[in-house]
Amino acid sequence: MRRRFMFFWMTLMSALVLAACGGTDDPSTADEGLKIVTSFSILGDIAQEVAGDRAQVEYLVPIGEEPHEYETIPSDFQKVSDADVFFVNGFGLEGWLERLVQNVGDVPIVTVSEGVTPLPISGKDEEDPHAWLDVVNVITYVEYIRDDLMERDPEGAQIYEENAQSYIAELENLHAWIQAKVDEVDESKRTIVVSENAFKYFGEQYGFHTVGIWELNSHEEGTHSQIASVVDTIKDEGIPAVFVETTVDKRYMETVARDAGVDIAGEVYTDAVGLDGSGAETYIKMMEHNVSTFVEGLKQ
Repeated sequence: MRRRFMFFWMTLMSALVLAACGGTDDPSTADEGLKIVTSFSILGDIAQEVAGDRAQVEYLVPIGEEPHEYETIPSDFQKVSDADVFFVNGFGLEGWLERLVQNVGDVPIVTVSEGVTPLPISGKDEEDPHAWLDVVNVITYVEYIRDDLMERDPEGAQIYEENAQSYIAELENLHAWIQAKVDEVDESKRTIVVSENAFKYFGEQYGFHTVGIWELNSHEEGTHSQIASVVDTIKDEGIPAVFVETTVDKRYMETVARDAGVDIAGEVYTDAVGLDGSGAETYIKMMEHNVSTFVEGLKQ
């Protein structure tokens, strides 16, 4: 009796172990397809649109945290080490990248902003990393990711091509919608004021002047003279409203708004998509939210 009980117990335990590990015939297991890691959530969403169900996509910088000043944690090294490819933005966004790659072996690191013409940071010998805030640049990102995945996984080439074509069509529709939407704002009022001057690429593409308390979050200061300069600009140009970013301390812009006597017209997304339920969970939704917020705030 005891031997039969032991046989039953060993059989049960073996079945549980196999169930926990998952069978090789199940295409939904995490071992199936490519493993893609991106530096931040916006790039993760873009990569997922191209990869579809053929890859598992993760990103490092948590939503709500600032990618310029991110500090890597031990699990990041493991994520990247286990990946087939690590997609990064480039243009100096991932200042922590050198420290990371020293500990992740030979994982391919692919910069998706190749082919994008960078804009300079005012007063600095550096490139502005926020190229994704221009939808046309994101189409370039998509094409670069598509080509890389097709080469890395030839069997999935048709899937990547179809996914990219579908997503590019959505981005082209978004681009056209933005062009039409901004026409609602009088040209004399097309100035975006935020804490970090992150919307230069957006402004260049869609006809906005942009102002920030500082140029890049890694240069963040928020000094009295910086705030006073922005306040003077708002008053001199008759700018009707200012905006705050989801990844930046709001107190700086609250001071600007109070001193300039204008309202904060809303919150916009620059360096991360929104959390579930925010209405900005994807790159496209994020951009729709930003543009609607700008237009409604500047039409005052």
